[in-house]
Amino acid sequence: MRELLRTNDPTIIPYATTLLQGEGIECFELDVHMSGLGIVPRRLMVREADLFMARAILREAGVPLES
Repeated sequence: MRELLRTNDPTIIPYATTLLQGEGIECFELDVHMSGLGIVPRRLMVREADLFMARAILREAGVPLES
């Protein structure tokens, strides 16, 4: 698994997850219980083989990704 996205914004992870699942890309959210106060960012993980396509999908949808 590779990190695709890291954010403190509670709305971005569900949006990104919906976009990816709509394209058949499995993803997994980490740090869900650690980020209740927004101090620790949540991470969205995808398989290595899906990383390129997942980044392209999120960029096209306007989701901010770290370079």
